[in-house]
Amino acid sequence: MSRDNAEKLRSNMTDAERRLWYRRRAHRFDGHKFKRQVPIGPYVVDLACLGRKLIIEVDGGQHADNANDKVRDDYLGDEGFAILRFWNNDVLQNTDGVLEMIHSALKTPSPGSLRAPPSPLRGEGKERE
Repeated sequence: MSRDNAEKLRSNMTDAERRLWYRRRAHRFDGHKFKRQVPIGPYVVDLACLGRKLIIEVDGGQHADNANDKVRDDYLGDEGFAILRFWNNDVLQNTDGVLEMIHSALKTPSPGSLRAPPSPLRGEGKERE
């Protein structure tokens, strides 16, 4: 999806997405920066903390047992992202509980941060004679 589509989605957020965004924006959550409607590969995710590789999806009933979401989640997981999915009703009726789950996820290292560092360049680390 293009950046233009992401911009359109930003201006047409659901009530649940808007509520979470208000509580997440401007480093309001332990200093972690969240962005909304972020393009990642061919997808646009609802909210993302890129520094922690955490994606938050806020879904309506049309996403129940959706095979496309599975493909999307597999792609994003392969890119090193952890994904939290919440139903719109949960966000609207239990915002504090949803925020606590997000807070817990931010304390846990993301799959992407557990990857081994790149190998040193050839010759690096050798002592000079």
